[in-house]
Amino acid sequence: MWVRLVAVLAGAAAAACASPAPRDLEVPAPRDLEVPPPRVVEVPPPELHAGGAPQISLDEARKLLPDAPRDCPDIECLIEKSYTRDATAKAIALAMFRAGGDVAGVGPEEMMDGGYRGKIHLVPELPIGKYRSHLGWVADSLKSIDGLFQKLYDQQPAPSYRWRALQLRFVRSVGKRTPSAYAMGWLVEYNVEGSLLTSFEGVRETLFHEVFHSNDGAHGDWSGKALRKDYDAILARCGPKLTNACLAPYAPNDTVVRGGLYYAFQQNNGDPVHEYAAELAVRYWKEQSQMLAAGKLSRKAFKCGPPESARAWKALVDEFFGGRDLTPACPTR
Repeated sequence: MWVRLVAVLAGAAAAACASPAPRDLEVPAPRDLEVPPPRVVEVPPPELHAGGAPQISLDEARKLLPDAPRDCPDIECLIEKSYTRDATAKAIALAMFRAGGDVAGVGPEEMMDGGYRGKIHLVPELPIGKYRSHLGWVADSLKSIDGLFQKLYDQQPAPSYRWRALQLRFVRSVGKRTPSAYAMGWLVEYNVEGSLLTSFEGVRETLFHEVFHSNDGAHGDWSGKALRKDYDAILARCGPKLTNACLAPYAPNDTVVRGGLYYAFQQNNGDPVHEYAAELAVRYWKEQSQMLAAGKLSRKAFKCGPPESARAWKALVDEFFGGRDLTPACPTR
């Protein structure tokens, strides 16, 4: 979904109105942290362009790494100077950039309107020191995702999908553990206190979810047009009071919000059909990964569920993944 960010900076707030909803589990914050007054920094999101050879510009990298010297002639210099205090984190950040063109920096200080989560104060937090593990999880996750696509499309036409050259903005939420992450253009904001981001597995799934949002936007808000009819029909069938008992056959993934409702159907979350689509993309990643690793699925294929699920699956696979689907055909209905 697209959410409105009430940011310290007007430019970023306006741009974020067309951004997907943050993804998280609503859980209590473990502590409240004191921070200085917000600093105004203009960091507009990059434009969305599908296809081509993605690349982060030097100007974009400077905004991600604002404390690096202005005389740095290239992105590697920006990374080296910004991560001076942590040699291990510096090596990880440089390796990420060299492998996939991804740049890990910081986001601006802002007050975010998180919908059902309430107002959230976010501050810049470079992933060094005690937060270095997050940088490692991100690097390993992007490498894993890249490996999946390399195997899935070996000797196959490339999909209409981008997963490299991402701008990664690390922040820390004050007094809350939400949101875990959200996407704006080809930029992903990552909260080091996010409730979903406590393991490599959680980080990888969240990143796949957010990167789909970027691709969805690059395809002209595809999900809002292609999936809305069936999504609204599911809500009507299971409403007005939504319950997991009714939604379970239609839920692509098992992520739930506090209180137990499937995240794909959480309302007051911008346009929730975007979250349904991103969770559907996560299910695609999980099923293709299982087929590549074991040659079979651990549970029934999503496309073999209700007709709405079958239609959504085919539409997603055709639009983003070139029709590539390793899961076996469904039994005759």
